Amino acid sequence: MKKNTLILLLFIIVKFILQYSLISPEYELQRDEYLHIDQGSHLAWGYLSVPPFSSWFAWLIQILGGSVFWVKFFPALFGALTMLVVWKIIEELKGGLFAQVLASLGLLFSVLLRLNMLFQPNSSEVLLWTLFFYNLIKYLNTEKVKWLYFAGVVFGLGVLNKYNIAFLALGFIPALLLTKQREIFSNKHTYWAGLITLVIVFPNLLWQYHNNFPVIHHMKLLSENQLVNVNRFDFFKSQLLFFIGVTFVIIFGFYALLFYKPFEKFRFFFWGYVISITLFVFFKAKDYYAIGLYPVYVAFGAVYLDYILKDGWKRFLKPICILHPIILFIPMYRISFPNKSPEFIVNNPERYKKFGLLRWEDGKDHSLPQDFADMQGWKELAQKVDKEYSKLSKTGKTLVLCDNYGQAGAINYYSKMGIKAVSFNADYINWFDLKDKYFNLIRIKDNDNDDELKETGPYFEVSKKADSITNPFAREKGTLIFSFSQAKVDVRGKIRKEIDDVKSEF
Repeated sequence: MKKNTLILLLFIIVKFILQYSLISPEYELQRDEYLHIDQGSHLAWGYLSVPPFSSWFAWLIQILGGSVFWVKFFPALFGALTMLVVWKIIEELKGGLFAQVLASLGLLFSVLLRLNMLFQPNSSEVLLWTLFFYNLIKYLNTEKVKWLYFAGVVFGLGVLNKYNIAFLALGFIPALLLTKQREIFSNKHTYWAGLITLVIVFPNLLWQYHNNFPVIHHMKLLSENQLVNVNRFDFFKSQLLFFIGVTFVIIFGFYALLFYKPFEKFRFFFWGYVISITLFVFFKAKDYYAIGLYPVYVAFGAVYLDYILKDGWKRFLKPICILHPIILFIPMYRISFPNKSPEFIVNNPERYKKFGLLRWEDGKDHSLPQDFADMQGWKELAQKVDKEYSKLSKTGKTLVLCDNYGQAGAINYYSKMGIKAVSFNADYINWFDLKDKYFNLIRIKDNDNDDELKETGPYFEVSKKADSITNPFAREKGTLIFSFSQAKVDVRGKIRKEIDDVKSEF
């Protein structure tokens, strides 16, 4: 085995080790992961919040047993494959081992460590964007049309992964038109490749059409409830911090794209970045939406540095470049990962607040980073629901109805009673089983009030507040568990009306 291959394999092994060791055992799965896992039990060509790509891997996770190991395996795999693709991009750009090692260290000790912790479409998004860029570079270097077709397939899969890839298209199409590489649009194979993309995406478009394009409703809610709190200054600050160990490499990459003769044909990558980032800022996108842009620029910068540091005294700067991402990873290790107990973070908030990690989507600072708080309290919820369910299910069929997708997904994942909780929130609204009559209801409510007893109690003979989440560090702290038994009426009619009311908003 060649030395380069052995080094690459070592990086991949280290990547997997880090991904499994950066989460302290006090933390459970994160809120969004439960939804994506449950999608694997309801395969479709689309979902209310995301396209279907991640559900295929959720299905595979369930086939493999559904353990936390497999939930964490696939995002780690996508991260490792991203490193592999960047390694191949550097080969294609005629970079040497120094460039490959520098880029790999930059990707290894970066925001990707945190991104690749969670089973979400974000990890596969970065991989697919990077793979698309690789195919584009291969086509420009070889002019073999097969790379256009590969790019078309990858872009289609990117659409099926996250619609966010539209920013890439809107950024890079005008960038190509601004440079000599506009000739790509005079090649008929470009349009045949686009047709392949359309064929891949078409089932999802059909699903959107038959479901009244819920993506529009989802984007509206996202804009009103989350994007409105995005601070543009924080957006730019995050761009500098995402790949902090190789930010200087990315800057050299931008310079090389403008002035380094061998990169002249790739100059549109510079303008593609500028236009894409401008669009992200204009639409007040979340900072992490842009992460998929950066790996290819790390590759460009590493290759250029490999060139300018190859002779004379400059070659002694190579070890400094190599050490840079490792050294800067140390402070990142201390704050960016759930490797400290919640108690420690609450008692030492200064370093977290300094980097804005305590700010949630509501624009306010809290005691834990939002992702960390979203990894607390779920097992407690499932255990308490199981306890109540075991009593009620003896007297008849029992429905577990939750206020949000995190509650429903966590109960389904951790329940020992085989519960299939549902919600009027997110995709769970499509997963109600109303074939049989329900005699009992367990209702999970966000807020600490007695309205649920007043509203739902009259439909049942017995109603009570059964329990609540007490974990002080959980975002769901105070979430209530209500128990209703011996239904007086068939509650399915009320449920169907609620489903219709929610869907009418789409």
